[in-house]
Amino acid sequence: MDLLMEIETYLDRTGIAATAFGRRAVNDPRLVLDMRRGRRPKPHTIARVSAILHPSCRMEARR
Repeated sequence: MDLLMEIETYLDRTGIAATAFGRRAVNDPRLVLDMRRGRRPKPHTIARVSAILHPSCRMEARR
């Protein structure tokens, strides 16, 4: 699944604002807004966003 689509699904499911998500994930409130306009995140940004979207994967990686 496309990362932006995963983020959008997460935002819909949780009711979190796009700016709050970006701030929480990478301290960038414009992250989601910029991605909607074509911004392509770097690998470290993708990793941090994925850790929020898939917390169970993060826990398994620590084992």
